[in-house]
Amino acid sequence: MCAAALLTVSASAQKTTITSNKAGDNLYVGFNAGVATPLSKFAYENDAEGAGFLKGFAPKLGVRVGKNLTTVFGLALDADMYFESSEKSMMKQYTFVDAINVDLLGTFNLNNLFAGYQGQPRCFEVIALVGGGYSYAFGSSISGLNAKAGLDFAFNMGANKAWQLYIEPAVVLGQPTPTWASPFRKLNDKWNAIGQVSVGLNYKFGNSNGSHNFKKEQLRDQSEIDGLNAKINELRADNQAKDGKIAADGQTIADLKAQLAACQSRPAQTIVEERILKEATTLQPIVIFGQGKTTVDAAGMASCEMVAKYMKNHPESMVKIEGYASPEGSKEVNERIAKQRAESVKNVLVKKYKIAANRLEAEGLGATDKLSSENDFNRVAKFIDVTPQK
Repeated sequence: MCAAALLTVSASAQKTTITSNKAGDNLYVGFNAGVATPLSKFAYENDAEGAGFLKGFAPKLGVRVGKNLTTVFGLALDADMYFESSEKSMMKQYTFVDAINVDLLGTFNLNNLFAGYQGQPRCFEVIALVGGGYSYAFGSSISGLNAKAGLDFAFNMGANKAWQLYIEPAVVLGQPTPTWASPFRKLNDKWNAIGQVSVGLNYKFGNSNGSHNFKKEQLRDQSEIDGLNAKINELRADNQAKDGKIAADGQTIADLKAQLAACQSRPAQTIVEERILKEATTLQPIVIFGQGKTTVDAAGMASCEMVAKYMKNHPESMVKIEGYASPEGSKEVNERIAKQRAESVKNVLVKKYKIAANRLEAEGLGATDKLSSENDFNRVAKFIDVTPQK
């Protein structure tokens, strides 16, 4: 009844949400050792004195296998063996093993019950145990039911809190008695019971959550959940808008492909662009050079300035400069001088008057006597307007 009541309390106290666990999680195994003594005077046949409290002792060894079902409640299978130690051993059975107890216990973590689970075991915890089972005394072959209650003062050790060292005072009621006494029967107006103190060590096996204990679930508050849902809805709307744009772009691509196919199916047309070059016009200014000279003198500068002014007034105009030489001298020399005179005039227009070089063309035409019967007037540079017209 006490175990059922504590289980109900633990269920209502389990407010911490923990991660889901598998059937094989939160198992532990351990052993313990200690000493037991009667809590009342045991009387034996032909022995009126018997053994009493702190007068009869029995060393004990125990093993325990358990499972924590929640952070508060668990079940443990407990087995204790009591050994004959002297003529006044606790049960005076005169066998190496006096008696055994096998009990099914409910375990209740009082720290977690009243203070909640912190996500891992505390360094020190108090655990209540209550339950019952079966007892057997070997010498007299007496057996019967028993009840057990105790407290574990437990220390959780290790980086993962996998080890648990505990000190356990406990009471076992209904310990097997001599042949004429039955379990749970009063003897000399006292219950037949023993008290014991044990020191034990448990090992908690690894769990599916990656630890050796319960893990708290990482919960989110409602406002955070609402914010995440709003973000999800926003992303969905954005994806739908993008899907619509992709569909529209796909239709545009299909229309362009259709137009391209229509254009490719038409007969090829030849487009002829005609450029009509206006008739080359010789500009009036000329630059006269001395015999064998290629440098523009002051008089020639005046002619260059007139041409520069013309080209600035007509920004689209293009001018070809033709350089000539008089017939004296060899052909090679005259061709070189004629070319140099045309280049010299071009350089003056570009550097001094800032006319763009791509608007000017310089060409040397060698020696001539066609311009004038006077050789002095054949050593010149002429300006030809070669502006194209569409």
